[in-house]
Amino acid sequence: MKVQGFNHVTVNVSDLSRSLNFYTGILGLQLIHKGNTDAYLEWGSAWICLIEKPEYTELMGSVIGIDHIAFSIAEEHFEEALQVLGTHEVRIIRGPVKRGVGWTVNFLDPDGIQLELHTSNLRERMGVWNNKQE
Repeated sequence: MKVQGFNHVTVNVSDLSRSLNFYTGILGLQLIHKGNTDAYLEWGSAWICLIEKPEYTELMGSVIGIDHIAFSIAEEHFEEALQVLGTHEVRIIRGPVKRGVGWTVNFLDPDGIQLELHTSNLRERMGVWNNKQE
């Protein structure tokens, strides 16, 4: 498997507006897209997706905080990566599925932390979303 580097992290937040103020106003990340319950922010070549989840509670087993961490992988290496995951009996929890122009697969590490392999970047993903909204 040829992971190229960090791609993005998705964070569950309780209040999207409050989190946007923190990430853009204090940390200086650039807002690329804001939806009703999500926002995409960029710094350098990496990005953060904030997803508002006010209904999450500890009793549900879902919590505010890191949802998953994604790594970039070239599309030409994606099928090989799926084979490696299968060979090692890694638990795949979503995908493989096409998201925007890129492919993605979500899986769990040995401690149950959700990871993702993703073949596109934020500009490509937002390009698809922006075309749908026009």
